Amino acid sequence: MSEAAAPVRTLDALIVGAGFAGLYQLLRLRRAGFTAQVIEAGDNVGGTWYWNRYPGARCDIESLEYQYGFDEALPHEWQWSERYATQPEILRYINWVADRFDLRKDVRFETRVTSAHFNEATNRWLVTTDRGDAYSAKFCVMATGCLSAARVPDFKGLDSYKGEWYHTGEWPHEGVDFTGKTVGVIGTGSSAIQSIPLIAAQAKHLTVFQRTANFSVPAHNGPIDEEYKAKILQDYTAFRRAARASQGGVVRAPAEKSALEATPEERQREFEIRWEIGGFAIGGAFIDLAINEEANATAAEFVRSKIRQTVKDPATAELLCPRDYPFATKRLCVDTGYFETFNRDNVSLVDVKNNPVAEITTTGLKLQDGTAYDFDAIVFATGFDAMTGALSKIDIQGRGGLKLNEKWEHGPRTYLGLQAAGFPNLFTITGPGSPSVLSNMIVSIEQHVDWITDCLEYLRDHETATIEATTRAEDEWVDHVNTVASFTLYPKANSWYLGANVPGKPRVFMPYIGGVGNYAQKCDQVAKDGYEGFALDAKEPVSAR
Repeated sequence: MSEAAAPVRTLDALIVGAGFAGLYQLLRLRRAGFTAQVIEAGDNVGGTWYWNRYPGARCDIESLEYQYGFDEALPHEWQWSERYATQPEILRYINWVADRFDLRKDVRFETRVTSAHFNEATNRWLVTTDRGDAYSAKFCVMATGCLSAARVPDFKGLDSYKGEWYHTGEWPHEGVDFTGKTVGVIGTGSSAIQSIPLIAAQAKHLTVFQRTANFSVPAHNGPIDEEYKAKILQDYTAFRRAARASQGGVVRAPAEKSALEATPEERQREFEIRWEIGGFAIGGAFIDLAINEEANATAAEFVRSKIRQTVKDPATAELLCPRDYPFATKRLCVDTGYFETFNRDNVSLVDVKNNPVAEITTTGLKLQDGTAYDFDAIVFATGFDAMTGALSKIDIQGRGGLKLNEKWEHGPRTYLGLQAAGFPNLFTITGPGSPSVLSNMIVSIEQHVDWITDCLEYLRDHETATIEATTRAEDEWVDHVNTVASFTLYPKANSWYLGANVPGKPRVFMPYIGGVGNYAQKCDQVAKDGYEGFALDAKEPVSAR
């Protein structure tokens, strides 16, 4: 005799994910008087900072900016120890916030959402989980994150490998000790660049397999500058308001000059100043680095010169110098001692661009030309199925049984990155078509959560059953996102912004590059105009009241 099906729990809103986005969405909905439940796959809060525990994991946005800004008291109460916070410190922070606002009581941990189907008769979403739970929710908010679906390459022979292997995005919570071991790292993206120096310090020998060299700049990390902190905290609300109005969600003095208008001496001086500041500062040195190839080339060559100065072996230095794409059109990496690591006697670099990894063997791996390597452990720093990967793992069906995966078969389509036509009352926080990964994620998260919450209050106040992006608005927005991207150099790089790291994934530039401030103004105007571009159905079903 089979067990009886679990009773369906009725809610105003079901939120998927307990990272920064999901927790703030829960708090806003709770304060607005909505009943809400969060479903989270991990056993605690944290989102990407829960899963990404690889050695050296650290934020590339400064701590004083990578924190919640919705409550003026929080920045005064929490003390960051470093300019760029480590994963453990960020995880402690988000746990502190969860405790401070008593958020865990509305989070269902160690549970994965398996399906979300829209019922047109009731205008509600039926959401099911891998633990047999069922929820009927008027609204469904996907706070699944842009970089939360780890991608392990489908290498031949992986199952036969006798050693240990790890993916940086799914690192063991107890940590890994590489002391005395031979280790291979596949990939040279952000997680590799952060972890390689620490793995090298432990391992007997480390071999790095690089397909594409990456631009990376020094963090120049250190303790928090207390004078700078005090200045910001004098009026953190104004500081955050300025971030929301900026291009990338961070407060920086805008560049005023073209790189091509500057003399070679002026360019060198400006690049050196920005290099010494560290982090993303160099990307804002001149106004045309992202749109003019000749201007961009000046920054690219400056960084390559720094690599040559740092790496002692000329052949290794040249391999580490990116040449296949414009500077910073892939996610610019921020490092601590990455290039210096290749001066160690126990570190080797192998170029696999034209001689790729052919298979994983029982003892290591083999390249296409037959060259074999033996390792005690292999680390896959191969990134994520970005922007859409987490959503694609859920069976999401909208009107008429339309599957989101089928709608997005040729690339994601949304209006403002908030909704997809055909999927009423389903929202995506920092979804494709929004600034998301091209911004300070916390600022973009808060902007989206605030907009969604205001929208839900509007629907409630106007007794409106559903809100849904129109196909016309969606088409026009997708065209706009692509047009804006085409004016820049970003599409010239085979990056995860385009889904290029996932075989078979459509090549579509997914984030909106028009700027955080401009985007927020558009969202605000849409709401002010009665949610222009959205279809609102005022027929509230009796069964849903």
